[in-house]
Amino acid sequence: MKRQTKLFPKAVKALERLGENIKLARRRRGITSALMAERADMSLMTLRAIERGSPKVAMGNYMSVLFCLGMQDDMSVVGAADVLGHDLQDAKLLRGRRGGA
Repeated sequence: MKRQTKLFPKAVKALERLGENIKLARRRRGITSALMAERADMSLMTLRAIERGSPKVAMGNYMSVLFCLGMQDDMSVVGAADVLGHDLQDAKLLRGRRGGA
């Protein structure tokens, strides 16, 4: 039996926004759903699921669509500005200096 992915409500909303943004980008470029599905080498049903923000679609399929839209580099900025992570790292470094000096 396949395990169901459970997401927090905010994660569901984020995926829905991503799907909507993908759909809007496709439409702004004047690309039909059928043509996008063909270019991304996926079924029309899979593309529609992506544009709804379905968590059941593999991340690779999302990337294929982003690549076809010329937006693949947008994914590389995810996590790049990790303010919380940097703050935690700095705090850990400061604690280390106090204890060692």
